[in-house]
Amino acid sequence: MTARLLLDLYVAVLGLVAGSYLNVVIHRLPREESTVLPRSRCPRCGALIRAGDNLPLVSFLMLRGRCRVCRGRISWRYPLVEAATAALFVACIERFGPTWRAAAAALFGSLLLALAAIDYEHFLLPDLLTLPGLAAGLLIAAWAPWIELRDAALGAALGGGMLWLLARSWLLLRHEEGMGLGDVKMLAMVGAFLGWQGVLVTVLLASFAGAALGLALIARRRLDLKSRLPLGVFLAAGALVALFVGERLVAAYAGLL
Repeated sequence: MTARLLLDLYVAVLGLVAGSYLNVVIHRLPREESTVLPRSRCPRCGALIRAGDNLPLVSFLMLRGRCRVCRGRISWRYPLVEAATAALFVACIERFGPTWRAAAAALFGSLLLALAAIDYEHFLLPDLLTLPGLAAGLLIAAWAPWIELRDAALGAALGGGMLWLLARSWLLLRHEEGMGLGDVKMLAMVGAFLGWQGVLVTVLLASFAGAALGLALIARRRLDLKSRLPLGVFLAAGALVALFVGERLVAAYAGLL
């Protein structure tokens, strides 16, 4: 077994553990509960989850997706988030190598996964994730060699300012809220990690993805023109693409010009 494969396996295990904690964050933050205490319980019957039943991904498979006590179904969100986080961590180490940039990318991606899942379930982007994420992006940029602090600050200002102006304009024109301030803070966080070019790539990809899905759902009569979509999900997807291939996309576009 090669050293690279061993490293990927080690990082994948770290990702599974991180994904298990992200599930706690996703479940508890919208309910304004501590993500540390008390111990995890079944949301249906309230029974404490044994340590052996709390192994990332493995326990879900062994229990066949059901609580050991009440036999209630465990949401598929739990193994999906754990597997996605493990895949994210491996992708970071493969893309950026065993460097601090990979660690920063894993932190950023984890924040995006948590925000996307919470927004999908609750139409909510908690300040307890977006604001510390914004601060972390700026602090990392202060010493990171791959992005200048000026670019990070400009990205945060552009990301937050762009959506704030859009939301404000919609409110003035339509007298109704088109998006919440959570989206504004999330895009500011994206800008702090990816800079202003990353913000533009994120917004472009999120807009295309959101519009395509919205039109498809309207065509199938699952939505109407006034229905809401969780913008945070599309921002997270666009930001993840920008994280891994954003520089190449910008370079390819610049080459066309």
